[in-house]
Amino acid sequence: MKVNCHNEWDKLREVIVGKAAPGASLAFSSNRPLTEETESKLESWGAEVFPQWLIEEANEDVEGFCDVLKQAGVTIHRPQAENLGKIFNTPYWSAVGDDAYNMRDLHLVVGNTVIESASQEKHRYFEPQGLYKVWYKYLEEGFRWIVAPKPELSSEYMITYHEDGIRHQKLTEDEILFEAANIVRMGKDLLYQVSRSGNHLAATWLQNVLGEEYNVRVTEGIYRSSHIDSTFVCLRPGLVLMSGERVNPGNCPKIFEKWDKIYFNDIAPTPPSTLDFHQNVRKKVHAECHALGIETDLDHLASDWIGMNVLSLDPQTVVVDDRQTALIKTLEEYKLTPVPVSFRHTHLLRGGLHCCTLDTVRDSKLESYFD
Repeated sequence: MKVNCHNEWDKLREVIVGKAAPGASLAFSSNRPLTEETESKLESWGAEVFPQWLIEEANEDVEGFCDVLKQAGVTIHRPQAENLGKIFNTPYWSAVGDDAYNMRDLHLVVGNTVIESASQEKHRYFEPQGLYKVWYKYLEEGFRWIVAPKPELSSEYMITYHEDGIRHQKLTEDEILFEAANIVRMGKDLLYQVSRSGNHLAATWLQNVLGEEYNVRVTEGIYRSSHIDSTFVCLRPGLVLMSGERVNPGNCPKIFEKWDKIYFNDIAPTPPSTLDFHQNVRKKVHAECHALGIETDLDHLASDWIGMNVLSLDPQTVVVDDRQTALIKTLEEYKLTPVPVSFRHTHLLRGGLHCCTLDTVRDSKLESYFD
């Protein structure tokens, strides 16, 4: 089939599903050369933060998820992740990737166009190449393949500031920087979230690339950390699910003024075992790396709201984490059919059912849902 996807809810036909690579590496970046001793330490720490049991359980859940997709008649594609754990260099820094799990983060499918984003995370610089064989297969039928300019990331591109006593981070506007997961697609309208993983310059570039047929609508200040699909989930035309902790009638984007809005609050908390592993293993390794002048993202754990990260199979059917019993009940109240699946390590791998998938073909056409 041809690449064709205009929204988040129409009948799903084909999808790319990520995977946690066996022997996943500790993702890091460094502005200085690495000694053999440091490389050896990093390899050892990688085995600590990605133990075999974690990778096996994560992939077990992904395969169970794939079984549900196959039963729904969905064709599944998988990425290559074999070379992401190797050290690579640019003229400015060195880094290592980890896996090809969160497919949504770095690619945006708009109609018959695939846009590779320009991530602010150094260790993800070459991650998109894990999908190149998939794209070359689709190229036989034809589609537009656009790659955002690769950023240098050679100077200060992340600014830390405080507002109302809360620490925030934002990107500078010197380079195009964004991850595709900052965007939710609604036909001719795309909601773009300015955050620590997406700047204004990238929104302007995206509007220029897509042209006058589309409207890139910027929202800012609602959730400043990263990505939009744990804050806004468009379930069907006229119905949007939102984090009640972040969004309220006062700050809800005006684009949803005429839509039915679910301000959801009863999200299941992060499991204690996950919090314990993060505190006692990941954060300790992060501190060890920091002492060596090496940057990692191990101090970051996905928020509880990753549980709102669902995948629609069609306008009536939604795949959801089976821990989210209150969310399942809420979806049923809106005449949706939830399909619960086990997804135990969303917080540690920082990706839920929507994050780890990239829908490439849906039974959809370009429409406006806000006229």
